[in-house]
Amino acid sequence: MSQVKEEIRLVNGNALRVLSTHVDDAPYLLIFNGIGASADLLRPLMSALEMSVIAFDLPGVGSSPTQFWPRRMHQNADLARQLLDELKIEQCNVMGISWGGGLAQEFAKSYPGYTQRLILAATSTGHLMLPPSIMVMLRMATPLRYLSAEYFKRIAGDIYGGDFRNNRERSERHQRVMSPPSIWGYLSQLYAMSGWTSLFWLHKIHAPTLVMAGDDDPIIPMANARLLARRLPDAQLEIFDCGHLFVLTRLDAVAARMHQFLNE
Repeated sequence: MSQVKEEIRLVNGNALRVLSTHVDDAPYLLIFNGIGASADLLRPLMSALEMSVIAFDLPGVGSSPTQFWPRRMHQNADLARQLLDELKIEQCNVMGISWGGGLAQEFAKSYPGYTQRLILAATSTGHLMLPPSIMVMLRMATPLRYLSAEYFKRIAGDIYGGDFRNNRERSERHQRVMSPPSIWGYLSQLYAMSGWTSLFWLHKIHAPTLVMAGDDDPIIPMANARLLARRLPDAQLEIFDCGHLFVLTRLDAVAARMHQFLNE
């Protein structure tokens, strides 16, 4: 298991909380997390991977201070590129989970020279996608699940699916490690994604890509993963028997598949 290091990095005037692991002679993997989710939720995955991994809290999320001006997706991608420059990393593999999958696509399009391979997990093409149910969209429109433990336990199965449907202990464990974003930080991420879509330029991403999805994902119906895999020029599709958070609930299988893909 890799040791996770935590530090604050000043990047173009932004104080960013950065988590990282280091494995000698291993490639770097940059991970973007879901909306409102701090990098702490990625600790199990980071520890399980036998590679050097970097994740950070966007402004207003986790332990990164809120910034007044919200960013669009291309500006968040540029912030990530500036962080890599600060860390003196010239190339890396890139992974995006859920909302972070959109940011990973934006990064791969904007900075192909930095992007070696791409992993997209539980994500979509953004604004133009097969949407979830109205009830799921309403519950995802606010950060209330981060702010109320009882509310989270009540809705976890409905929004995350998979193991969360009938496993209250799983929901309680997940809730205990959740750090609430600021209201402005959450709204900033909603603003960044509003109107954004990769549908019309996915064919320009030539990095080899692994698309991963859960077969019981209420937030991102599985048809969106199939669409991503069809539109990307060099993509593989992997389906897991779980819901939206399969990266955590199927950790060993996910880590093994990632190692296989990144070592091809």
